[in-house]
Amino acid sequence: MSRRRSKARSRAVQAIYQWQMTGQEMAAIRDHFLAEHPMEGVDRDYFGELVCGVVQQVYALDDEITPFLDRDLQEVDPVERAILRLATFELLCRPGIPYRVVINEAVELAKSYGSEAGHRYVNGVLDRVAGKLRRMEVEGRGDPDP
Repeated sequence: MSRRRSKARSRAVQAIYQWQMTGQEMAAIRDHFLAEHPMEGVDRDYFGELVCGVVQQVYALDDEITPFLDRDLQEVDPVERAILRLATFELLCRPGIPYRVVINEAVELAKSYGSEAGHRYVNGVLDRVAGKLRRMEVEGRGDPDP
């Protein structure tokens, strides 16, 4: 995936984290990020799609993640919860992005922003989420949709 999308994911995790912690309207958070944070080299449109998509579908995303957790979702580190929601959104709603790219990007975000072993947790959960949401692709019986 492009560097611009990787940077969009990084900013999106920060915005989703802020939304989770403050409960502010995502539109206000998105606009603040676009105006106040360095956004050079960021796919701004994709950033907007990610943050708005996660918030609009948060209950469906949480329903996909929860069966694969070893604790209540609210007990998951908030940074890792934001990463799991973002990656699950991409697995569910962006079939053109290979599941391995989604998981790799999420693991890299967890290494950058999460707890010391958070990337292992994120990887384990997303492997199982991908196995459910992208079963054909994971089993090698189909490519992602264009």
